[in-house]
Amino acid sequence: MGRLSEMEAFIAVVDQGGFTDAARRLNLSKSAVSKHVAALEERLAVRLLNRTTRRVNPTEIGLAFYDRAIAVLKDANEADEMVTAMQSDPRGLLRISAPVSFGLRHLMPVITEFLAAYPDVSVNVVFEDRFTELVAEGYDAALRIGTLEDSSLKMRTLARASMLLLAAPGYLEKHGTPRSIDELSQHTLLHYSLMAAGNVWRLTSPSGEERQVRVGGRLTANNGEALLQAAARGLGIAYAPSFMGCEALKSGGLVQLLPELPARDIGVHIVYPEGRYLQPKLRVLIDFLAEHFKGRGPIDW
Repeated sequence: MGRLSEMEAFIAVVDQGGFTDAARRLNLSKSAVSKHVAALEERLAVRLLNRTTRRVNPTEIGLAFYDRAIAVLKDANEADEMVTAMQSDPRGLLRISAPVSFGLRHLMPVITEFLAAYPDVSVNVVFEDRFTELVAEGYDAALRIGTLEDSSLKMRTLARASMLLLAAPGYLEKHGTPRSIDELSQHTLLHYSLMAAGNVWRLTSPSGEERQVRVGGRLTANNGEALLQAAARGLGIAYAPSFMGCEALKSGGLVQLLPELPARDIGVHIVYPEGRYLQPKLRVLIDFLAEHFKGRGPIDW
């Protein structure tokens, strides 16, 4: 019997709490699982499991061995994946989560080029502005905007954008133009409900002081594009990334407010589950996106 098989059987017994369920998980007979665990205990000359008629639990030594065995099996699986990845061409389905506005404006043009370059790869893009649980929801990767919280996900930053205060000329003619951060509280502020800071805009004063402006306008939405449309129609002031507001700025439909404030930059990232070796299809997508966005600065949208 191989050591890895013994470890795998032991881990399954601990996870499932018994030999019957472990055998079902491993698609082995109960006696085969029992022999693997017995061989492991005999080889180590130690009891790893406490057995009762109802439950099987690890001993103190067994629990310590369990943690190490998990790491060993993970390394072994990743070694297999590395060899497979090095021999494989990019192929198969990629399931990607992307923010709606950024995805439609900037991701989809790149995806069409990527599919032309890699005919054996298919892509399923799901547009949603919430932070998805990649592993639990079956995604290979996700595009995310802003500061990322610490997590087990790996990340590659693709580009930078700037947050801009934007309003329509008609709104400013009717309500006046704010000349300072303090004056923003006198205006209708359009609230993006998925902002990490909640109903607060974080701004930096010309002196470098961090300021917070509470947003309590009449319109709240979970999509930045909807708020920009509302701002363009004179409903209030929006706080949006440059990759969303650049076209309206160029056309004159929106005006940037308080441009003298130090820019607050945000990152455009691709995140993916932790693992030492990437599948070829995901590796080439990440490299393709990085090459496309290379050199894209906060206002180069």
